[in-house]
Amino acid sequence: MTLRLSTVILPVHRWNEGGRDRWRRAEELGFHAAYTYDHLSWRTFRDGPWFGALPTLTAAATATERLRLGTLVTSPNFRHPVTLAKELISLDDISGGRVTLGIGAGGNGFDATALGQDAWSPKERADRFGEFLPLLDRLLTEGAVSQRGTFYSAEEARNIPGCAQSPRLPFAVAATGPRGLKLAARHGQAWVTTGDPKLYEEGTPEQSVEALRSQIEKLGKACAEIGRDVDEPDKILLTGFTPDRGRLLESVDAFVDFAGTHRDLGFTEIVIHWPIPGSDFAADQAVFEKIAIEAVAQLG
Repeated sequence: MTLRLSTVILPVHRWNEGGRDRWRRAEELGFHAAYTYDHLSWRTFRDGPWFGALPTLTAAATATERLRLGTLVTSPNFRHPVTLAKELISLDDISGGRVTLGIGAGGNGFDATALGQDAWSPKERADRFGEFLPLLDRLLTEGAVSQRGTFYSAEEARNIPGCAQSPRLPFAVAATGPRGLKLAARHGQAWVTTGDPKLYEEGTPEQSVEALRSQIEKLGKACAEIGRDVDEPDKILLTGFTPDRGRLLESVDAFVDFAGTHRDLGFTEIVIHWPIPGSDFAADQAVFEKIAIEAVAQLG
């Protein structure tokens, strides 16, 4: 199984003060894709610079030629399918059809209340996502859409000429629960996970591997229910949130060992964070770049 290596570049740098350079360097290093978080702010970065995901990706599209671009992940927390669809079609056009939309139900972080609303319960997030994703799918594949929903509606929403990619840009659906996995099976060209959050602090790498194996098995069941081959959707692991996160980028050998184990589980793409000094994503830039250049070839 061929494994792809991608990176995620957090939008914390002014474009003319290192932002552009990182996206161009990601292409030079041969990454399959470079993603960014789609948040209004995020955890320990809340009191520092943080730029919008879609404008950043638009700028990245004009600064690169081959690199795939995307979000990890967009959510309903502060977005609406109608306006999001228009922006995604524009971005896909500007990039020449290089966009992947990572999308999930959202969480209860800063984005959950930034618009002045109360944070949604897990059930309401799942309910909203279950309406948001199918409507977005329609908006990106049909010229005009009218639909009345409980949470999201569209009235003669027109999206001509549609995406540069056909029939639409791919969805990478982030999900671990049963409802989300069903949406991933039905609408996703890929599935995304960060592992089991319960293991983040005190779990072991072995427990994490078993948790991921279980998630893939559940995705397989969701695919089987609709007659889809579980091997069809790509499986993306966003690293940085598993128990062995601190050792992952220590050396090429350490990464190759990690990546080989997870490739054998069925993952087709592994995403590593571009190093940010003084943060949870601190790493040696030289080692990071060596991993980008050498690791995939070592995996065979």
